[in-house]
Amino acid sequence: MSPWHGRVAIAAVATGATVAAGHSVFEQQPTVEIRNVGHTATGALIQSSSAPELPRRAPTAAATGHAARATPDLAAMDDDMDVADVASLTKAVKYGEELAKDALKVRQALADGAPAASVFDGVEFVKPCVGTFTSGFGARWGTTHYGIDLANKIGTPIYAVTDGIVVDSGPASGFGLWVRVLHPSGFTSVYGHINRSLVREGQRVKAGQQIAEMGNRGQSTGPHLHLEIWDALGRKINPLGWLATRGIRVTGTGNGPALH
Repeated sequence: MSPWHGRVAIAAVATGATVAAGHSVFEQQPTVEIRNVGHTATGALIQSSSAPELPRRAPTAAATGHAARATPDLAAMDDDMDVADVASLTKAVKYGEELAKDALKVRQALADGAPAASVFDGVEFVKPCVGTFTSGFGARWGTTHYGIDLANKIGTPIYAVTDGIVVDSGPASGFGLWVRVLHPSGFTSVYGHINRSLVREGQRVKAGQQIAEMGNRGQSTGPHLHLEIWDALGRKINPLGWLATRGIRVTGTGNGPALH
C-alpha cells in the first residue's frame, strides 16, 4: 500500500470521528435539523457540492488498454499525489469539524427544552414552543392576522427563536403581556398573550432560552402563543416562511379554533 493510502485512512478516521460527534446529537434529538450549505448534516458530506473529493490516481497503461510507451516516474507521481492528497484531506477534515461545530450549536440551543433547532448561516434558530398550529398569517374575520398562533396549555415554555436583545417585556395593548426581541439581523420577534415574562428589557438572550410562559391574556379566547416577525423597517411578515427559510418548520393546517 502506498504512503498516501495510509494518509487517506488516517484522515478518514479523523473526519469520521469529528462528524460522529455531531451525529450523536441527532441520535438524542430526532427533531434536530442542521441546515448547512443547503443540506442536512446527515447527508452533507455526500450531497454537498462543497464537500471535498479525494484525488484519483492517473490510469495505468493496463487500465486504458494501451501498451506502455514509457516507464512513468512513479516517485514524481507519488510526490504530486501527496500534495493533492494533503489539500483535499485537509478540506475534508475541516468540513467535518464545521458540521460538528454546528451540531454543538444545535445542542446548546436545545438545552432549555426547545422542540426543534437548526443552524442557518452559522446562526442558531429554534421553534418557539410546543403547540398546535391553529391560525396563520393573513386575512381573518375582515381584518389581517399579523402572526401565527400556536396553542397549548397555560405555562407552556416559550423560547427565543434566535439570539437578541429584549426591547419590550410587559403590558401590551391587545396582547395583555408580551416580549419583543430585537435580533442582530434587524428582525424583531414578538411573543404575545404570554402568562408571564421571564426576561427584562435590555437583557441579552440566546436562541432556545426560555423567555416566557404561554398564556391567555389580552384579547384571547384560549391559551396560545401569538408569534409575529417584523423586518428591519417594522413591517410584519409571515413567520412561517421566515422560520422555514432558517430550517424551522411549523406543521399543521392552521385551521384550528381561532384564538385571536
